Amino acid sequence: MKKEIITKDAPGAIGPYSQGINFGSFLITSGQLPIDPVTKEMPKDIKAQTRNALLNVQAVLKEDGYTMNDVVKTTVFLDDITDFSQMNEVYAEFFSKPYPARSAFEVAKLPLSAKVEIEVIATK
Repeated sequence: MKKEIITKDAPGAIGPYSQGINFGSFLITSGQLPIDPVTKEMPKDIKAQTRNALLNVQAVLKEDGYTMNDVVKTTVFLDDITDFSQMNEVYAEFFSKPYPARSAFEVAKLPLSAKVEIEVIATK
């Protein structure tokens, strides 16, 4: 049975989707943009955007009792693949071994002209 996950500690959905869905022992997040949930603003640089996106992921996970240690798969969307190493520096602050599996790739454009968007799958 699916259960919608909603938290005020991450930006609300800007369309017909959920911040996250719990399905049994899995929690799947929608792509999290780097919007600050309080100020509704997005920082300019890739490191700050990566940090905000991961804090938003963390907030959705926390709302349903999950942590970053429960994440088994991440997908990172970048508007410029040359930002990969800077994104990776911040990303490494949020995960420890064994690291989740990950895909990361460049896309033509992200919503609201963000530099990064991150989605995860977590399980207990």
